[in-house]
Amino acid sequence: MSKKIEMVLESSPVNVSHDTYRRECRYTRGIHIEEQEFRAILDSMCHDSRLYFDFHNPRREIKKGTYLNGHSGLAQSIYNYYKTNYDIEINELINGKDFYVKII
Repeated sequence: MSKKIEMVLESSPVNVSHDTYRRECRYTRGIHIEEQEFRAILDSMCHDSRLYFDFHNPRREIKKGTYLNGHSGLAQSIYNYYKTNYDIEINELINGKDFYVKII
């Protein structure tokens, strides 16, 4: 069975809290990733990218149903993971636009 992963375009914005900035971020696009794969992505991140991820998602549990704030370093890590492990390129993820991640 082949792996499928793609950007989800929302008809109405998805709100994800950003505790560091104390505000809600509104996203019109996102990506849904299985929990174990997202954990593998986090484990593959360099130290600086992981710190930046934690800054944008402080104290967030990585579990099914969690929404996370995306950022360019995370986008690149997700892109690299799927390119390396499944030969899937998610070019629209690394175009600099904001996105959310939903853990499924």
